[in-house]
Order: sequence, then structure tokens, then C-alpha cells
Amino acid sequence: MNSILRAILILIASTCGQAIAGANDEHADNGKQPNIVLFFVDDLGWYDLGYRNPKFETPHIDQLASESLDFQRAYIASPTCSPSRATLLTGKHPARLQMVRHIPNDTKHGFDEFGRTDKEFNFWEGDPAKFPCRNWLPLEHTSYAEALNELGYYNQFFGKWHLGHEAFHPIKQGFDGQVGTTNAGHPKSYDPPFFKNSDVFADVQDRYLTDALTDQSIRFIEQYDRAQPFMLSMWYYNVHRPPVGRADLVKDFEAKGYSKVDAVYAAQVKAVDESVGRIRQAIREKGIGENTIVIFLSDQGSWYQNLPLRGNKRVDTLCEGGARVPLLIHWPGVTKPKSKNNSLVQSTDLFPTLVEIAGGDHAKHPDLDGVSLVSVIRENSTLDRGEPLFGYRAYQDLYASVREGDWKLLAYRSGKVNLYNIAEDESEQNDLAQTRPGIAKQLTKKLVEWEERMNVEQYSGVK
Repeated sequence: MNSILRAILILIASTCGQAIAGANDEHADNGKQPNIVLFFVDDLGWYDLGYRNPKFETPHIDQLASESLDFQRAYIASPTCSPSRATLLTGKHPARLQMVRHIPNDTKHGFDEFGRTDKEFNFWEGDPAKFPCRNWLPLEHTSYAEALNELGYYNQFFGKWHLGHEAFHPIKQGFDGQVGTTNAGHPKSYDPPFFKNSDVFADVQDRYLTDALTDQSIRFIEQYDRAQPFMLSMWYYNVHRPPVGRADLVKDFEAKGYSKVDAVYAAQVKAVDESVGRIRQAIREKGIGENTIVIFLSDQGSWYQNLPLRGNKRVDTLCEGGARVPLLIHWPGVTKPKSKNNSLVQSTDLFPTLVEIAGGDHAKHPDLDGVSLVSVIRENSTLDRGEPLFGYRAYQDLYASVREGDWKLLAYRSGKVNLYNIAEDESEQNDLAQTRPGIAKQLTKKLVEWEERMNVEQYSGVK
């Protein structure tokens, strides 16, 4: 009798377990389009988060990281303001877009005091290639907002744009609304008044800029009542210069013994962290947390050193300290807590990933230079993208990088190349171009072929 009862209990437990597992599987992938929140931080170094560096206090981002798939080898295709945004928006490499420098917005380059120009291209005095770089992102490129709009999403934009003046603003590029957007690449201050020659947030008297943007984003979440899913794009001005931290946070860090410079930067980082925490709390209070995907990344390395990585946004920017960025993806019911992934991924991959998450077919969008990460996210598998990651800029002698497997090639307009084994030499100190000439030659050849595909071979330093 006991054995029969035991068998019945086992059968019941097994059936219930299967039902629960089935319910969880359905919850993880029930065909319902998820909301998407994208946090895009300006100039945040890979090591400038509390869970990687105790110098910084980022409890909310640390919590997000603990719940997310944390990509350890994520790179920006052209680590600088405007190109990084153009690529994130379109899935196309900056070289293809002819936007391989920031939009300068100054009178020296033909802009008026409002950050407007009718000149399509600018040239950089220090650029040895004399590469003509666009002053706005042309409207003919499909943005992720336009792609998601076709799939039924409402798209709301907050913050820094830096992809052209009013005729090219977010609401002209597929977003249904924009808040806090100007023609400027950075504010004149994070304390009011925030911007020169702009009425954006002109009525804000006593709020830190990041907090003012966060207030508006929370209001959007609280008041959202549409039947369609939404994508909220929060493109922070912080932690870009000017070095202005929120006064109370700066005071706290100075009281802990930080220098003035360190206290200000730590305060800027913490302001972003507080924003992430407040927005995620609003999502939970709205009751939509279980159907909201959160993505967090930076547009390039910090203004400051990002040791032990070499380079930052000012020097050796295509090195790990300038081009490698944080990338966290939290997909409730899909990603597993505290999971890490060492695949080589790039900002070009976000557009096709967003389209697939939304239920679309990214193959319908031509000339994408990235691949969808959805299967990698679901399975935490290793991505085989079939070709290297290419970095490209047009400021100084160092202009291109090729990242394949453990190897990284740096290419210069003057014709020289450096080769590093990143797995063994993360700080890029031991140049192996002379001792491993075969690998250097192979990666150089792939760079030349890629330059031809991007139609930038006339500017090559290694052709």
C-alpha cells in the first residue's frame, strides 16, 4: 500500500513539476512582445562600475548586472559620440555611414550658435586621411525606432542625440516622442541652466540634469496606457564632461577622502546609477517588470584612465580602454542571474537583436553590419559571427582595429600595424607583429577587404 501511495505521489509531483516548468517556459517565451528599456550612458568606462571597481558606488547597476547576462567582450564600432549613436540606431557600421567622428557643432566647422549647419560634411584638421565626415545622420537609414514601429511599438526618446539638428532629431527618425533633446553634444552644465541657446528644460530651476530626465521618463512609464508595447530609449548626457556632479553626491565622496576630480566623476556615475534604480522601480510599480527587457551599455571609454586597460576616449581610443564597454541584458524568464558571456559582440548587433526580440525579421533590413544576439541571450552560447570585429575612426594616425578570437590588430594611417593577444595581454603592451607576422598579415588582409566593402579603401593606411 505504501509503495502504491508513494508511486501516486511521485506521479503527482512529476505532473505538477511539468506543469510548472511549462508555465515558466510559456512565461519566458509566450509570444507577447516585451517592453524594452535601453540605458545608453555617455563615456562610461568598462571598469567604472561598482561591481568591477569599488571606487564607484553603483548598487542599482550592480543589481541589474547580477540579474543579467553580462557580456565581457562588448565593443563600440567607432568609440566616439556621434558614430556610436548612429550605429546603435541603424545597425550599420560608422564607416558605411560615413560618420567616423563626432559632429563638431562649432563655428569653426560651419555651425551656427544653435548647432545647425547646411554643410553635409566636416573635415578634421588633425586627420591625416582627410576623411569627410557627415554632420547629420541621413533620414533614409532605417532606425530601430522605425523598425519597431512597424512591429507595433511606441518609441519614446530621452536625452542626448548628437546625430544632427532639428530636421534630423529623434521624432524625424521614427520616435513618437522626445524629451531633453538638443543639438548639443553635451550640456554646458548639469546644473541649470543646462544648455546654451536652447529652451530645452529652460523652466527647470533646481534639478540636476540626469534627475530631470529621469523624472520625465518615470512620468512616461506611470502614465503609459496604450495597448501596444513600448521601447524607452534613455540616452544619458552623463557621464560626459563638463565635470559637474550633483552637489550632495560630490560632498559625500569628498567626505570619504576622494579628491575633487575623483569625487565629481564618482558623483556623475552615481547619478546615473540612481536614475537606473528609479526607472526600474517605476517599471516594477507599474506591474510590467516581468515583461520588460532592460539593456545597459556605454558609448565608449571614459575621459579618465581605465586601468588596467590601455586607452580611453582621448588616447589610444581603439584600444580596450576606449572601445570595450559594459553591456548588460536582463530578459525576465530568459536570462539567468549572474551569467557571463565571453563572445565578441559589437554595438552593430543591437539593431538586429531588437528587431528579433520584437518578433520581426532583421533580414528584411539591408546592409546591417551586426548579427542578432537573441540565440546567444537565450542559451548563453558562444557567438560565431564568421568575421572579425572592425573598429574605425578618423582623427589621428591610429584609425582601425581588427578583433578576431584572442587576437587584435591595430592599424595606422602611416602604414604600421601592432598585434596583441588580448587573452594573454589585456593591457596591450606586448606588440607581436614582428614575432607573429603571419597572423598580422592575415588580419591586415581582412581589414583591406573590409575597407573595400565599406567603400573607404581610398583612406586606408595599410592597402
